Amino acid sequence: MVYELLGDVMNLTNTLSTQIFSPEKLKPFGLPIAILMLMVMMVIPLPSILLDVFFTTNILLSLLILMVSIHTFRPLDFSSFPTVLLFATILRLGLNVASTRIVLSAGHTGPDAAGKVIEAFGEFVIAGNYVVGIFVFAILIIINLVVITKGAGRVSEVSARFTLDAMPGKQMAIDADLNAGLLTSEEAKKRRDDIAKEADFYGSMDGASKFVKGDAIAGILILLINIIGGLIIGIAQHDLPVSTAAENYIILSVGDGLVAQIPSLLLAIATAIIVTRVSTSQDLSKQIGSQIGVKQAWLPSACVLFLLGLIPGMPNTLFLIGSGLTFFVWWILRKSNEALDDNNNIISENDADVKKSDNDTDQNNISLSEIADNSAISMQLGYGLIQLVDDENDGPLIARITGVRKQISKELGFIIPQVRIRDDLSLEANHYRIRIGQEIVAEDKIFPQLLLAIPGDNAQTKIEGTDVKDPSFNMDATWIEVHQQARAENLGYMVVEPEAVIATHLNQILSKQAAELLGQDDVQTLLDNLSQTSPQLVSSTVPKLVPLNILTTILKTLLAEKMPISDLKRILEVLASQNVKNMTAIELAEAIRPSIAGLLIQQIAPLNSPLPVITFSADLEQMIVNVAKQTGANGLILEANLIQKIVSAINNIMEKMQSENRKAVMITAPVIRRDLSHMLRQHIPSLDVLSFTELPDSKKIEVVANIGSEEENKN
Repeated sequence: MVYELLGDVMNLTNTLSTQIFSPEKLKPFGLPIAILMLMVMMVIPLPSILLDVFFTTNILLSLLILMVSIHTFRPLDFSSFPTVLLFATILRLGLNVASTRIVLSAGHTGPDAAGKVIEAFGEFVIAGNYVVGIFVFAILIIINLVVITKGAGRVSEVSARFTLDAMPGKQMAIDADLNAGLLTSEEAKKRRDDIAKEADFYGSMDGASKFVKGDAIAGILILLINIIGGLIIGIAQHDLPVSTAAENYIILSVGDGLVAQIPSLLLAIATAIIVTRVSTSQDLSKQIGSQIGVKQAWLPSACVLFLLGLIPGMPNTLFLIGSGLTFFVWWILRKSNEALDDNNNIISENDADVKKSDNDTDQNNISLSEIADNSAISMQLGYGLIQLVDDENDGPLIARITGVRKQISKELGFIIPQVRIRDDLSLEANHYRIRIGQEIVAEDKIFPQLLLAIPGDNAQTKIEGTDVKDPSFNMDATWIEVHQQARAENLGYMVVEPEAVIATHLNQILSKQAAELLGQDDVQTLLDNLSQTSPQLVSSTVPKLVPLNILTTILKTLLAEKMPISDLKRILEVLASQNVKNMTAIELAEAIRPSIAGLLIQQIAPLNSPLPVITFSADLEQMIVNVAKQTGANGLILEANLIQKIVSAINNIMEKMQSENRKAVMITAPVIRRDLSHMLRQHIPSLDVLSFTELPDSKKIEVVANIGSEEENKN
């Protein structure tokens, strides 16, 4: 019977241990119980032995948090840090309350009234001198509060702001990678979660750093309360002599403050490490070691210490020992780098042997990289022009090309692709070649050691040099020596540097070929940017009304006549109001032009200046309209003599306007605008042809010529 009863008790015990008191069952209750214990600690007096245990636990917890902070690869690896910091701060404040109660109530009995930990910290630091102890405590407070905590708080604030500002861009990058097939949906979801967690983390850290600051301030107030209150209680209530009361209560107060401030200092350091941590694939020690382990930095340091060790009056032995140790570190780093280089050489030799054997068997193979070039814009230079892109000469051509790209991008409204520059031994020394895709669109010759002098309107005297044609505008020009620059300018020449000649030529080519540079990826980038401010407009227009490929064709049609597309919002609004299903891309482009023509006009004539225009006489324009109606979809077909007369008249007017540093546009009826523009731009590429409906109502115009009129015929 007894054995059966014992068996039932054992079964009940096993049931309780496995189903009620098992670690998995108790885990959800661990944190709430710990928080309740902290609250109890502030209310119920604790014996000194428990204070010793809790103070030791507090120091251990601070050390663990510091070590975890050092060994994390990125801040998000310790995403619970703000909450852990809060709990650690509450624990330390609870211990301060409990220890203050014991110090004030039992401090008259001696320095050991609050436990061995507080007594040891107080006597060890003070060492019989109360003033020294108070100053040491004050210095720890200053280090913690003014230096570490304040700096960490500022970094947390700035990181939180920058992280929130960068969120839209990061989200767009993820969406772009997902649409391009570089990421799976699961990977994209994980990256979005990481971005959200990062924003939450830095936002929490911005607030959590205030806990550390408040904890340091509370430590100062608690120390003052313990000292002042203890002296009052010891002298007034317990009739202790002033010296005895000061000895007991100052030792206890300083010891209590130190045993709380040291963990606080450790947590402040951990906070600073977390918020200043840069995400890498290494922990902090490896990251710092790999970055300061540069042998070129250690040898000069060793030499400086050695020189300081030779100066009379200096601690020579100490400096010489430091120099020797620094030199030893340099030697170790040098040996490790040599061993690494040897391993890399062995691997390279093995790879070379493999490649050599492959070449022996496949020596007639040609790699695709040798013949394929996917760059949108490329420039080949002869070997004599390499100095224009050489880093030693600050690469003047690269800076010029970057400026050209920025200018055209602003004018047209989309980012011009980068220009790939490379040397080409098949070209002559001073020749260059410009490609759009695989097509050669321009090539010429310049002299990098000379300057190009272009005669102005007032230039009468011929200057000595190599006569050429300016590659951009086909004007007479002369390559001159550098020392002739001042004389050429005095004679009325405009002197241009060789890199400026290429850049101007490239500018002309890119402006002319802008339509060829715009692709669907570029249009999608423009739409993504617009969707940040007008998401509904973008989503309701593309691709619901207009597919991406059709929109690209429309924009390319506009760019073909140098019409800027920077106001993409207005373009989409016009498309949304059109019956796009019954219209071609060309017709849609013509419908858009009146809404955005002001962008082109403001580039030609300033805001308060009239727009110079060239018009046709009423009879000539009506005749062209009648011809256009007869030819229909076949385009505008005029007699060769008439075309020649019109082109000659426009050229004369354009040259006259150019001499006045002005530019005129052609104005005509909407029904013939496109066909007339296509015909005239074949002869005059720089001519802009607008219709009457494309002129803004607020823009003043100045008719500079009327082709076909009697006055024009007399001229």
